[in-house]
Amino acid sequence: MPQTFEVATRPGLEFAVHDGVKLVGDFYAPQGGKSLPVIVAVHGGGWQIGDRSSYKYWGPYFARHGIALFTIEYRLSAAGKPSYPQAVHDVRAAVQYVRGRAADLGIDPQRIAVMGDSAGAHLTSLVALAGDGPAFAGAYAGDAQARESTAVKAVVGFYGVYDLVQQWQHDIYARPRDSIVEKLLGKSPIDDRRIYFEASPMSYATARPNAPAYLLIWGTQDDIVDYCPQSEAFRDALKQAQFYVRTVVVDGAAHFFAADPLDETDSQSGFAAPRILRFLQERL
Repeated sequence: MPQTFEVATRPGLEFAVHDGVKLVGDFYAPQGGKSLPVIVAVHGGGWQIGDRSSYKYWGPYFARHGIALFTIEYRLSAAGKPSYPQAVHDVRAAVQYVRGRAADLGIDPQRIAVMGDSAGAHLTSLVALAGDGPAFAGAYAGDAQARESTAVKAVVGFYGVYDLVQQWQHDIYARPRDSIVEKLLGKSPIDDRRIYFEASPMSYATARPNAPAYLLIWGTQDDIVDYCPQSEAFRDALKQAQFYVRTVVVDGAAHFFAADPLDETDSQSGFAAPRILRFLQERL
């Protein structure tokens, strides 16, 4: 029978201050663990709402199985106030924080994964694929861990937004008065297609050494993010670029299920949980 651990929690750890905004996260780990693998977890909410409590069930779950988790906050979009690229820089800083503070946190800086749902899957993939590239590196040189790499070994994405033009087109019909992508970027693709390309993880699904392993998860009844031009198309692009990619398709699931309790008998997140754990145990 697999060993399970007691869970130690360190809430409200400050990992950066960006433009006067204090950024914090909650850290879950096996009690007394050393050289642990760690997941940086990033909530969804259309880049406009949500907080680190989305991963309050995942933190203890992974910690009991020997994997630490750091669930974070980042700056959100508001009316007339886009959060790109600020949100990307915030997620970058969280990855740099766990790597730079590895000894204090009891983790292995070479075994870092990122995990996100919806908008969080977008941000984590952007950091995993382009975080050290010229579009995003170096913006906050004053961060304590600013010189640390944002490279990760694995990415877990629930029903992510990977192509922002496709999401913008989807939202014309699904939410014509509330374009979440325009609120994120501050522009439509009619005004500036380049920023949509720069901000889309799909644009960075290119062959590279030491590519992170991917696990993509989606439900078949999702009407918020269409999995065909998003998760399925992203999967295909990653495979073409020779990434290691696995998928979990949750039949009948809609959006938002990643934040549900894991122990309910009909829990869709509970269905995904052991598959995610097995993937991370193999790839971290």
